Amino acid sequence: MNFPENLKYTEDHEWIRVEGNIGIIGVSDHAQGELGDIVYIDIPDHEASLAQGDTFGTIEAVKTVADLLSPVSGKIIEVNSGLNDAPETVNKDPYGDGWIVKIELANPSELDSLMDAATYKSKLGH
Repeated sequence: MNFPENLKYTEDHEWIRVEGNIGIIGVSDHAQGELGDIVYIDIPDHEASLAQGDTFGTIEAVKTVADLLSPVSGKIIEVNSGLNDAPETVNKDPYGDGWIVKIELANPSELDSLMDAATYKSKLGH
């Protein structure tokens, strides 16, 4: 299982990579493995303003549907439209082409409340 060091992680298995004031968000390798084959991702409001912990969409797998929760506050500025035709990309490349949304950070200090890779890995028992 992969735990990139340059990411921050949430209790709910989302990750965020920060580039300037933009956060790129996806689900962790652990989450995609637990979900199984991902068949659909729904982001209903492509320009939503979110508070930390808000639901911004759902991820649907053969076995279940799970909410996607924002690791930080901000405004969605881009949705990975490639996932419309190939949602399985999240299974194949959760930290690369399988990113889900980009968000403009409203409060970068919220990143301090997220887990680093070592803490996340330890929480999962790895």
